[in-house]
Amino acid sequence: MRESLEKMLAKGVDNSLLRFGLGKSWLDTGDADQAAEHLARCVEFDPKYSAAWKLLGKAHQLRGDLAAARHAWEQGVTAARAHGDKQAEKEMGVFLKKLDKSGQ
Repeated sequence: MRESLEKMLAKGVDNSLLRFGLGKSWLDTGDADQAAEHLARCVEFDPKYSAAWKLLGKAHQLRGDLAAARHAWEQGVTAARAHGDKQAEKEMGVFLKKLDKSGQ
């Protein structure tokens, strides 16, 4: 799947869904740097994309950048609230509480 998305990007197709798919694909394989790059572009296209904020936070966390993870999840909570996405809001709230408990 990632290969076909990369081909679309190379042809000039670029949007939030494409970047989300690429970001999730890279995150699933453990490449947090590539994931963060694509997910950051995703939320630039659509700042209200709460699922992208959630994964962007996970990518930053995997990279060890907990401040960036916190920022992404805070933005994600705001986006989720705006759309009534209670599940995403709850999940990111849990991630933020875990950061708080760890002193980050």
